[in-house]
Amino acid sequence: MKFNDFLLKRGVFTLKEFDEYLADKGSVNKNTRKNLLSYYQKNDRIVKVRRGLYLVVPPGGNSNQSSYDAFLIAAKMTDDAVLSYHTALELHGKAYSVFFRYCYSSLSRSLPLQFRLNTFQAVAMPQALREKGEEMFGVVTRNRSGVDVRVTNFERTFVDVLDRPELSGSWEEIWRSLESIEFFDLDQVLEYVELLGNATTAAKVGFFLEQHKDSLMVDSKYLSKFKELSPKQTHYMDESSKKDGQLLKDWNLIVPKEVLNRTWEEVL
Repeated sequence: MKFNDFLLKRGVFTLKEFDEYLADKGSVNKNTRKNLLSYYQKNDRIVKVRRGLYLVVPPGGNSNQSSYDAFLIAAKMTDDAVLSYHTALELHGKAYSVFFRYCYSSLSRSLPLQFRLNTFQAVAMPQALREKGEEMFGVVTRNRSGVDVRVTNFERTFVDVLDRPELSGSWEEIWRSLESIEFFDLDQVLEYVELLGNATTAAKVGFFLEQHKDSLMVDSKYLSKFKELSPKQTHYMDESSKKDGQLLKDWNLIVPKEVLNRTWEEVL
């Protein structure tokens, strides 16, 4: 049984995947699994990341120093893991900055994992999606190092990041990252906003699109639809910071002046 063949096709693997491999090779003996894992750990070919999850060390590499693909670890943290929020921006190559925190959405509860320099954080699937059975709305598959990973597409990522900005850094980070995306399917954006059913999020999405209507070629009909979904009373764009904001009556949204005026572009 050539376990090396299994390892060469993966940067990361789960115990479930290993069991499936063994079963396919005609082995269901638990001792075989235990002995193989023990042997390859001792010989610096695999590293246990946490229970049921292993990192593959490249041939000739060192288990303590070899680089690894953190996206693959995040994608394998749970069976239904979906790379999301700022992590999705990074995977798509649209993040302004590189983070050492990797977020994945899942129906399973999981404690944050610290592995070397990186933190892997589970985020609960939005309740509105769970209630409607739409957890996989806007989720696409991307191949990374020969492994398929699930990640939110541009449209869902755009809305998710504005829905929960605390998962994606500062407003400058969020704005600069989203501005690097050249096109959105606005019908899908609208459909996702309606699924979430959050009026404040609708206003934030609409405000961003209005601010970038020329570069994103936003038809006024979409802005009208987002205004209809916006709150009837005044809401804060940033609940964690209610100072130094300005009310935009069209959206019933109090927007931080740093976002409204893009103060990060000011030359000192």
